[in-house]
Amino acid sequence: MSENTTEEPGAPAGERPRAVTVAAVLCGVQGAVAAAFGGVMLLLAVAGDPGDRTQALTGAVTVLVLAALPLAAGHGLWRLRRWSRAPGVVVQLFSLPIAFTLVGSGGLWPLAGAGLALSAVAALGCLVNPKATRALGVGPRPAGPTA
Repeated sequence: MSENTTEEPGAPAGERPRAVTVAAVLCGVQGAVAAAFGGVMLLLAVAGDPGDRTQALTGAVTVLVLAALPLAAGHGLWRLRRWSRAPGVVVQLFSLPIAFTLVGSGGLWPLAGAGLALSAVAALGCLVNPKATRALGVGPRPAGPTA
């Protein structure tokens, strides 16, 4: 198993490149916002008077469960875990259609959608950055005899 290190001269072992740090923070913020939104939905489903309480509770629990993916990806990216890049990319790719839907909505939702779109594009850019992929141990495998 290889260590997760940067390949820059003079970089201490295990140091996170800036791109990975930014992606980790963006994933963490996205997950925290989703969890907060799910918590508010849950509170309104329990304390409010929804038309269909079961549907409101299901929606709230779904958002809370889905908030775990960007939080886990952010945590993994922060710790330079190789597995965390794939969920990070998937979260950002799924965020883009949600952002565009929000941009087309009324009220303050377009601002939320614009923020989500910008953060998703920024995180995707960070996750495909060559220094980030090297630090996460992603890339071509060395050629060698296959068993």
